[in-house]
Amino acid sequence: MKVLLLRNVKVCAAAVLALFLFALMHTSLLAEEMPESPPKIKLVQEYSIASLPLWEAGFVAAGVNQPAYPGAEDRASLMFALPFVIYRGDYLRIDRGTVGLRAIKTPRAELDVGFAASLGSRSSDVEARRGMDDLGTLVEFGPRLKIHLGDVTNGHGSSRIQIPVRGVYDLNDHLKCRGIAYELQWVKDMELPDDWIVTTNFGALFGDQQLADTYYRVAPGEATSIRPSYNASSGLISWQASIFASRYITRDMRLLSYLRFDSLESSANHDSPLVRRDTGWTFSLGLLWTLSHSAAYARE
Repeated sequence: MKVLLLRNVKVCAAAVLALFLFALMHTSLLAEEMPESPPKIKLVQEYSIASLPLWEAGFVAAGVNQPAYPGAEDRASLMFALPFVIYRGDYLRIDRGTVGLRAIKTPRAELDVGFAASLGSRSSDVEARRGMDDLGTLVEFGPRLKIHLGDVTNGHGSSRIQIPVRGVYDLNDHLKCRGIAYELQWVKDMELPDDWIVTTNFGALFGDQQLADTYYRVAPGEATSIRPSYNASSGLISWQASIFASRYITRDMRLLSYLRFDSLESSANHDSPLVRRDTGWTFSLGLLWTLSHSAAYARE
């Protein structure tokens, strides 16, 4: 009984930490100084970090639904409410998928530390993986290169190429490394009618041999009559297209939404018996409530 209770506590703690990272990742750069009425967001082309507070703090509540892993037929979902903190220092940044040191910053290029997270799932809840090891809650972090495209006279471009390289760690297994993920992304910021601020992302996700094994290898001892053994290969995991949109509801509250489409067409492990679907959707909807912010402004 004690062992089961301890395991459940570890699982809950891992989920909370992963969702805290998710909250940070989906907290955007769009918080303005608080006026007497809901703020009018500037055009993205005119947008500057110098108009934003140095720090902000509050709460974010959201629901997340995603495939159990890329190519899974079953899904994982969770709802949560967590505090968030944004800090926009010259070198230390905790903001919109970035946490840690910003090593390089020029109008054309930037090097920082990025992160991502995905929910875990029990193999007993995933038909294709029954009898196999559980997939833990995975957190990823590592360096990310941003190359701004087009006119950068305002300090950044409205579109950019991003190349993140992240180590993948299992929160349910003492942060054991599960491999390395790397991506090539084209990201574009834009403003839509009714003050919607939108970021689109198109790219490809790749994984090394260890990460491919984590998702798609079937060892001989795990093979069944409907799940033959399979040796996974490093390479393309999925093509991805996502959209993140936010809009102020009041001067202190912002609506957040996220949608991502994944395609495993031509992926390195498309023939794995664990791949049950060629496509998958991830979506999230949430509210961000700013309780406090600094009087000082951030700098680019």
